[in-house]
Order: sequence, then C-alpha cells, then structure tokens
Amino acid sequence: EDNVPADISQEYYSQRASLGGLIISEGVVISEEANGWLNAPGIWNDSQIACWKQIVDGIHAKGGFIYMQIFAAGRVASPDVLKRTGHNLASPGDIPMNEGDPAPKMMSRDDMYRYLETFTNAAKNAVIEAGFDGVEIHCANGYFLDQVISANANNRTDEFGGSVENRSRYILMLIKSVTEAIGQEKTGIRFSPYADFQNVRMPDDQLEPQFMHLITAIKDQFPKMAYLHLIEPRIQGSGEVPNSVESSQGKSLDHLREAWGGDREGSPVFAAGGHTLGTAQETIAEHGGAVVFGRAFLANPDLPLRLRHRLELNKANRETFYTNGAEGKSFPF
Repeated sequence: EDNVPADISQEYYSQRASLGGLIISEGVVISEEANGWLNAPGIWNDSQIACWKQIVDGIHAKGGFIYMQIFAAGRVASPDVLKRTGHNLASPGDIPMNEGDPAPKMMSRDDMYRYLETFTNAAKNAVIEAGFDGVEIHCANGYFLDQVISANANNRTDEFGGSVENRSRYILMLIKSVTEAIGQEKTGIRFSPYADFQNVRMPDDQLEPQFMHLITAIKDQFPKMAYLHLIEPRIQGSGEVPNSVESSQGKSLDHLREAWGGDREGSPVFAAGGHTLGTAQETIAEHGGAVVFGRAFLANPDLPLRLRHRLELNKANRETFYTNGAEGKSFPF
C-alpha cells in the first residue's frame, strides 16, 4: 500500500543476496504521477525510502550489492489508477499505445524538464538516502524513457522530438543530471532495442540509427558509466520470440556492443534475456561483460550456487510473476 515495498520484499531480496553478487531491483516508480499500477513500489517519500533501506542493509550484510531500477510509466499507465491520485495519462507524445487505447496528453516542455528533476531526486533517494550502490535508468520495454526515443510514441516538434538527435537529447540530459547527483560510476542504463513490447519498436531504418547514435553519445559523454544493459533481440517484454534460444529475429547486439567500445574496463555490457548457463558462458567468452538472469533468479534464490555447481533449477511460474503473494517467489533452499 502507498507504493511502499510489500513485507515479503525484504525476505525476497535477502534470499537472493550473495557475497559479491549484484542484484538489479524490480522497476521502482520515481513519483506518484509517474506511476501506473496498484502496488508498484516507489522511491519518493520517507516511508518508501525507509523500507528500501532495510532491504539494502540486508543485502549488504551478506556482502552483496544492489542497484535500483528507476522508471516512469508514461502512456502505458492505467488511467484509473492515475485518477485515484488526481493525475492524468501523459506521455512524451500523444500517440496511444494501441488503436482504441486512450490517447495520452502530450507533456509540456516544462513537464519534460520537471521529470528530469524527478528522476534525479529518485536517484538521490535511492543512493544517498536508502544506501543503494547505484541506479539503473530503465529506458526499455516501452515505458516513459523508451517512449521518448521511439518515433512510435514521440511525435513532439520541440527539442525532444522529430529527429534522432532530438530524441537522444532528452536521455543525455537525464544521464547528465543523474550522474552529476550520484556519479557516473553509480549509474547504469538499460535498453531493449528490438522489443516490440508496448508498441515502441520502430522500423529498422529508424531504430538502428537511433540506438547507434544514443549509445555512442553516452559512451563519449559519460565514459565512466557503471554499465550498459541490453536486452537480447529474442525477448519481447516479459515474453520471448518463439524458439527464443535459437531465434533472434535475425538481429544481434554486436554492433551496439562495438558502439559502446566493447568490454571496456569499468563499464561493461550486460546482456539479458532467456539465457541458460551454457549461453551465458558462450556470450561472456565471446564478448566479455556479464549476463543477467531474471526469471531463473526469481525461481531460484540460490541461483549463483546452483549455476556454479550445475545443480537443477526450479522452473519459473510466469503466472505468479506479478502477483502480490509469496507464491513463485519464496522457495526453501
């Protein structure tokens, strides 16, 4: 309630903490007006910060590390949920997510600048107040920041829309603001270039220049960023392209890794999406960096141990992913 992490959260995160292990949190909403769902955790008030601090302290007590993934909903929010707190559906543009969906209000220029400050305050609350080791800026899967860089969602005509450079500009301004507040070394960013989840994927002739420009600019302007987190082409939001391990839509992350400068010391590329132990080992052997596990970690709190000793894994139950109870999230081990 009140966007404070549920009681089970402390147990959930503590179970998954391990010496030297890095956890990236669930998506955490930056403000009340940026929310879109019931029971979504936030990081804008004292009660939320205090609860997150307990969670972080538990992870640190086990020698682990945790970054908070910060995000805003934009046009994918529930209008009914927003109305409960006196807010309206708003987005960088006024294009509805799908035909028949309510059209969001295009945010004013002042609103866009205000969100820069809101994201920055969320980062400060996470790192300075709650003790997180850093934040991950969630610019993926069709949420607000992904809407900014997609011509499928952003039809602005000001300095934040209409061209590759303008759509990149907002993200670069955001990174500048956040890194000035908490440091480049404590800031990562996540993209899902090939995902069509929530209808943000552009045609390839728009998509490729956009992500090449943005990732290259981030690397050049913020060379000490903690990491670049990329979602594999086979993943579509919480789902996968059929035959996901074999099929990547004919796409690869290789050129985006190259734009980042490869496996740069101190600023690696993280790859996520449908990996097994075998594919993770192959990816790291070929490209360096790291591989991120989500669903497998959800179903296996002791995942690092199981991978290290090649033990059988619990199978994740997708039907429990977004429920409020312990089912599918808390396991004896």
